[in-house]
Amino acid sequence: MNALEEGTEIRLDFKKLGSIADKGLDVVPVVLQHARTGDVLFIGYANELALRETLERGQAVLWSTSRNELWHKGATSGDVLDLVEVRLNCEQNSLLYRVIPRRGGVCHTKDADGQARPRCYYRRIARSGDVLEFV
Repeated sequence: MNALEEGTEIRLDFKKLGSIADKGLDVVPVVLQHARTGDVLFIGYANELALRETLERGQAVLWSTSRNELWHKGATSGDVLDLVEVRLNCEQNSLLYRVIPRRGGVCHTKDADGQARPRCYYRRIARSGDVLEFV
């Protein structure tokens, strides 16, 4: 079991944005939202190339900050996200990709049945604030 992705211990990565800045990556955060349900599926990052590819393909394309490469969501898993629209916030420093998942899975993690989860937000912090609960 991967304790980070499947555990109930809170291990937030508060250094993520600092590590992106330290690498000198020119990216903005991207919220990926299911266009029909409004569910937030996950958060990614885009640079100019990823945004251009997203608009040209009509599918979610991001910049992988861990691999430092273009990431066409679903290219290997089949969990493609078809683009409905791209929105940007008032300060033009983040994007919202409104998408429709082509299949049921979105997250790279698997549920108890071995299927890709439909969103990456599958746990919540318990009211006590010291443990995670699956939802």
